[in-house]
Amino acid sequence: MSNVQKQKRANKSLPFFFKDEFKVSFIIILVSTILLISTFTFDIVPPILNRGIQPATFPKGLLLLIIVLTLIVFYLSIKKPWKIEKKLPKTFFLTLLSFILFVIVSKTLDFFLAISLLSIFVSYCWGERRLFYLILVSIIFPIIVFIFFETILGLRFPPGIITNIYYQV
Repeated sequence: MSNVQKQKRANKSLPFFFKDEFKVSFIIILVSTILLISTFTFDIVPPILNRGIQPATFPKGLLLLIIVLTLIVFYLSIKKPWKIEKKLPKTFFLTLLSFILFVIVSKTLDFFLAISLLSIFVSYCWGERRLFYLILVSIIFPIIVFIFFETILGLRFPPGIITNIYYQV
């Protein structure tokens, strides 16, 4: 009797479109597709007013990335089915807490500093214990984000402790 219940919980006997993996992936792709279609209604900004890329280009690229990554996760879930967990791991809640701390630090101190602290905290919570790599991630990741937004997108970071130093120089 208990073996039958375990099989039903594992969704092994169900068609693929009834499995949890498919449902989650389908909802993410459906919402992303609807949002992607809505980006085609965005106005084109004249070149004289445009700083960096067109405003509709970034959401399109981001939504396409979400769709592709969701398809990859769905494919991987077919290869190795998801484990059924009774409760979420501690790292999940710590990651959520880190996003709350990110908002607080970015609004009060500095966005660049918040990205550094977020990258250290999340890396540490998910198992990285080597100090050299934590420091490396906290420096390289924010610099890559900064360069991407500043040079490619042509957007400025909000004022803060570190960004004020950069913009005044």
